[in-house]
Amino acid sequence: MRPAILLHSCCGPCSTAVVEQLAQRYRIVLYFCNPNIDDEAEYKKRLEIQKLFVERYNASDKRAEPLVLVCAPYTPSAFLKLIEGKEKCEEGGARCRLCINDRLEKTAAYAIMNGYEHFSTTLSVSRHKNYMMILELGTMLALRYGLSFESGNFKKGGGEQRAVELAGAYGLERQNYCGCRFSKRSASL
Repeated sequence: MRPAILLHSCCGPCSTAVVEQLAQRYRIVLYFCNPNIDDEAEYKKRLEIQKLFVERYNASDKRAEPLVLVCAPYTPSAFLKLIEGKEKCEEGGARCRLCINDRLEKTAAYAIMNGYEHFSTTLSVSRHKNYMMILELGTMLALRYGLSFESGNFKKGGGEQRAVELAGAYGLERQNYCGCRFSKRSASL
């Protein structure tokens, strides 16, 4: 039997190509942990799109095993407190580092509490995310929690384009910003 992996998911569209790659080696449990998402309506919309992907993937004949979806609590006030003083940082900078670390740490903590040995994130499929930052944070947390971090640069080799193709094939709406109000502001410039 393949080992299980807890895969932090930022959204349904990004999870498509990552799931496609990891399903060859792991039984995947998606962990939707996104306290950074700007408002509750946007959070619910993205969660519904994530659920739609899981439903459609599980109904397809391409899946090795069904996906399982676990949702972390939605705590936007904790996110805003975490990044306090970093609101004006440039996209991809110190604010993003805190946000990514927070989501990966919550994933690692859930993994260790629930018997997973492996964890990863869909974040590296996006060209807007710094793979080296994600690798550094994931590796550090893996050491701290005694886990294995699947460190794939999922955008490499056309991964981001594949995510776009698969999102279309699954009928998933894509967003043009990562979810926080600060990235939304940057996307609209």
